Amino acid sequence: MRHLRSGLFALAVVASGSLVLRDHVVRAELSGEQRGTPSVGAAAPAQPGAGRRGTGQPRKRVLAWADTRNGQAQHESIGHALAIIERLGYESGMWDTFIRTDSNIIAKAPTKTDGTPASGGPNLGNVDAIFFAGHRDVPLTPSQKEELLQFVRDGHGFVAAHVGLTAFESWPEFGELIGARFDGHPITGAGVVINENTTFPVTRHFPTAFKFDDEFYQPSQFSREKIDVLLRLNVTPGERGVHADGDYPLAWTKSYGKGRVFYASFAHSSATWDIRDVQQMYFQAMLWALGVVDGEPVPHPMRGSADAVAGRGTDGRQHP
Repeated sequence: MRHLRSGLFALAVVASGSLVLRDHVVRAELSGEQRGTPSVGAAAPAQPGAGRRGTGQPRKRVLAWADTRNGQAQHESIGHALAIIERLGYESGMWDTFIRTDSNIIAKAPTKTDGTPASGGPNLGNVDAIFFAGHRDVPLTPSQKEELLQFVRDGHGFVAAHVGLTAFESWPEFGELIGARFDGHPITGAGVVINENTTFPVTRHFPTAFKFDDEFYQPSQFSREKIDVLLRLNVTPGERGVHADGDYPLAWTKSYGKGRVFYASFAHSSATWDIRDVQQMYFQAMLWALGVVDGEPVPHPMRGSADAVAGRGTDGRQHP
């Protein structure tokens, strides 16, 4: 009888932990609902917490690719970022995530380390989108590079986060794909972020302006005629290495052929990936890149103001 009680207690603990995890993810996905953003159910019929159980329809497939072997400074948050993307897809039932930290997988016909064909697993021929957090110049052959570009041109999604902006500095076409180049992080710490597009599904859960604390990557070599800037850091032009025009995009979308591309500077630290509004942004970005939710990138001049900063920070608490 004692063994039975112990077994029941263990099952209860496991179930409780599962409910806590599920509730956290659902709240992450629905954190904007009270501010008018759609729930997961509004995006597609899959139910939160579905995991890999049947949902009556095939789920999308996401390749989470994070080759960081050539990073100048290894970002400890990357592993957690990959886990968050996997968990959001798994718990919502919206996509299955395949995490890879090597780059051989970036091909329609990947090879093993000995050069022979790989068997099974994800590749550019059987996934719907890529979540990218690679660092600096990771090795891709010329044919892999062309296959990656064609993968997006053909109508697949490409979502990149933080260090992804530093990648492939010696490959001009990648800069065209992602929409900008890395130009340091002159602003680190507390800042004010301006929401330039409060109607786009990826960022409409954010206030028009809000306080945020992060390491903000500064983009360069971008054109506002090619990218739709969603979030921008409010800065003083020329201050501390900031560009003279004061244009400091933090998140944007763009089209690349038939494909959908999203990049966001968030988030340098692991803790930032636990902020519900950040998770909501990447969740909606993945849905948008996968074609589950609609939204057309509309490039525009710099707009929005930090004059009326909301008192609520992105952690949901009131700030002085």
